[in-house]
Amino acid sequence: MDYQNELRLFRPSHDYFIGIDSDGCVFDSMEVKQKEFFIPNALKLFSLFPVSKVLRETWEFVNLYSIHRGNNRFIALLKVFELLSQREEITESGIRLPDLSPLREWAQNETKLGNATLRKRFEQTGDKRLEAVLKWSETLNRDISEWLHDIPPFTHARIAIEKIARFADIMVVSQTPLEALEHEWIANDIKKYAAMIAAQEHGTKAEHLAIAAKSKYPDDKILMIGDAIGDLEATRKNGVLFYPVIPGSEDYSWKVFLDEGINRFLAGTYRGTYEDTLINEFLRSLPETPPWEISR
Repeated sequence: MDYQNELRLFRPSHDYFIGIDSDGCVFDSMEVKQKEFFIPNALKLFSLFPVSKVLRETWEFVNLYSIHRGNNRFIALLKVFELLSQREEITESGIRLPDLSPLREWAQNETKLGNATLRKRFEQTGDKRLEAVLKWSETLNRDISEWLHDIPPFTHARIAIEKIARFADIMVVSQTPLEALEHEWIANDIKKYAAMIAAQEHGTKAEHLAIAAKSKYPDDKILMIGDAIGDLEATRKNGVLFYPVIPGSEDYSWKVFLDEGINRFLAGTYRGTYEDTLINEFLRSLPETPPWEISR
């Protein structure tokens, strides 16, 4: 299926466009997914129980508490193992980390970083190293679908979505698999507010914005709401606006958006000092240097 054709065919029905990330932004699901599904499955499927503590610390930094938060799962996996390979605890343990070089090569040449394209690559090459990653990713999807339910949106996120749907075309802009996004937005009765759900199958977040919104709306009438650096970078690549949901202060961030951000956006006074102040605060909340490097 040509998912990006859905983006190309997207047509405005309002004067404004607002893209919204989902995990960790609308739903308080980032921590539970990473800590209870991503990490345990990595420990099992990559046989890393002897270094569980170090893996957990490294994984949580990359996926929850750093500039890498919100990256595509395969890009994040590569970053986790890159950092692990540099840690003394790993080299001294004698544990062999998985060889992810074929995954890195695939990720560098593929924009639709999802299970379907990874499976296609594995079937083309027969590389067992890709098979291990594919098993991990497919197991994640199955386990999350089976066990993770009833995670509601942040209170002020729901209120904001209901409000902005009156004047803007809302698109979910995410790197989560489409099936999971559809389930969460339908289960919480908010899919009706979204004109479209764009997922990892549709390409990168920058591509979502570029294909679906750029040139179809004025730049200052396109806004992306997100909780990760990748969301900010997607807006910068497209020259459009960004509103940050700060990790750890998500519901407060949505309340500020309701109280003042929306009015700024509609009045055309969002870009400039106001947006810069929000982004600077956001960047301070997501460090680049791991805590174990600082404590040396």
